[in-house]
Amino acid sequence: MSTEQNPRSLVGTVVSNRMDKTIVVLVERRIQHPLYKKYIRRSKKFHAHDQENSCQIGDTVRIEECRPLSKTKTWRLVSVVGHAIAEGVAS
Repeated sequence: MSTEQNPRSLVGTVVSNRMDKTIVVLVERRIQHPLYKKYIRRSKKFHAHDQENSCQIGDTVRIEECRPLSKTKTWRLVSVVGHAIAEGVAS
C-alpha cells in the first residue's frame, strides 16, 4: 500500500530557461490585506525540471511537486498551458 499523496500543482509563467533541463517559473497569487481589504499580488520563483528543454520565456506552465532533483529543484514540468507570443515575427 502506497502512502504517497497527490502532489501540489501550481500554474505560473516561465521567466528563465537558460539552464540545461531547468526552467524558473514565477507563480503569482493574490491575497487580501487583513486590515485594508485590498488585494495584493505576491509572487515566488520555483526551479522546475524540463526534460526536453521545450519551454520558452513567457510560456504559461503547470508544475508539480516531486522529490528533490538538486539543491534548489523540487518541482517538475507537467504541461505547457499556453505558449508565449513570438516577438519580431514578420507578418
